[in-house]
Amino acid sequence: MTWDVFTIIGTIAFAISGAIVAMEEKYDLFGVYILGMITAFGGGAIRNLLIDIPVSALWEQGDFFQVALLSITAVILFPNNLLKHWHIWGNFFDAIGLSAFAIQGALYAANMSHPLSAVIVAAVLTGSGGGLVRDILARRNPALLHNEIYGVWAALAGVFIGLNVTNSPASLITLFIFITCLRVASYKFQWKLPTRAIRQ
Repeated sequence: MTWDVFTIIGTIAFAISGAIVAMEEKYDLFGVYILGMITAFGGGAIRNLLIDIPVSALWEQGDFFQVALLSITAVILFPNNLLKHWHIWGNFFDAIGLSAFAIQGALYAANMSHPLSAVIVAAVLTGSGGGLVRDILARRNPALLHNEIYGVWAALAGVFIGLNVTNSPASLITLFIFITCLRVASYKFQWKLPTRAIRQ
């Protein structure tokens, strides 16, 4: 039940995030649906490949596909005068999707009895994989690969779950809120990781 809840939250949030980015880039309606769906399911597909789950498992999520399609449709039908702050809302939904899918991916790996390292990798790939694919397709700098603090929060969720610190629905919800708030704060206050560049 907990796994399904976080899957639904992440699917809705990332589908909306992908649709908003597509609308910012002035995609046509078909492109909005495509980018929204890829954002919602890209992270899970990458995770499945790396922890040896058949890719065909993705096509068994019929209900989640419907949830994503309805979420994208809702964004498209939203009144234009209420979409003045797409950029802010896009980052907010991206933070929700990052947190929900990081927890979901970590739970997935932990339930398969993978070691801590695999749980962390599953959290990072599931939480940020969809956003990574979205940004690449939209020709934006991927937050995961930039100095912006993004994937670190997903890894932190993996650490908590891999070490079995959060082992109840209440603690998982608290972790979800915590990771979401950290991501929003890092974006709002422009927290950045140190960089190491090669000088020419």
